Amino acid sequence: MAAGLAWLVPPMMARAASGDGNGPNGDAAVLSPIKTLDAALIALMQQASKGVSFKQRYDTLMPVVAKAYDLDLILSVSVGLLWSQVPAAQQAMLKQVFAAYTVATYVKSFDHYDGQRFVEQNNVRVLGPRRIVATQFVPKSGKPVELDYVMTQTGAGWQISDVLFDGTISKVATQRSDFSGLVMPGDATKLIAALRKKVATLSGGMIKVS
Repeated sequence: MAAGLAWLVPPMMARAASGDGNGPNGDAAVLSPIKTLDAALIALMQQASKGVSFKQRYDTLMPVVAKAYDLDLILSVSVGLLWSQVPAAQQAMLKQVFAAYTVATYVKSFDHYDGQRFVEQNNVRVLGPRRIVATQFVPKSGKPVELDYVMTQTGAGWQISDVLFDGTISKVATQRSDFSGLVMPGDATKLIAALRKKVATLSGGMIKVS
């Protein structure tokens, strides 16, 4: 798991007021994508321990991640102001390779099962139009890992728009720092190539994004 947390870095400082997602039913709607993702990650680790191939685990997880995350929003914010200048064809390719990178990172990171579990806090916190859901990844032994999910309401329902490691370290802010030198005005080819290479490395060459 530790290697997979490399994509959860620089601080996003935010004070979230205690509250709910517009009542009990709203809380359930906010929590549902996280609970589904967490269950899929436990199954992913169990599959890995049974020798299921990277490709099979990747194919199983892809639709779960695509539904739980607002990947398009995360990508555009990670690229920053230059996103609007990226040609449409490159934007489409970036979306494809970014989704592959996100899923491949999960598959590589959650690669064995030894009694780990996730614990979701049912107290949803309100941060303007967003919601914050605190979770823990609890290993069989050792200190739990704190993961807070930032949830945004979209046309597809509540989706993850950021992940905060230890409650403050933003995945999106880290990616924005990583991507900043790879996108030029009107040209994202370097970022596309870099993400393709990362997918190939993470998957041992089993996943190729054309």
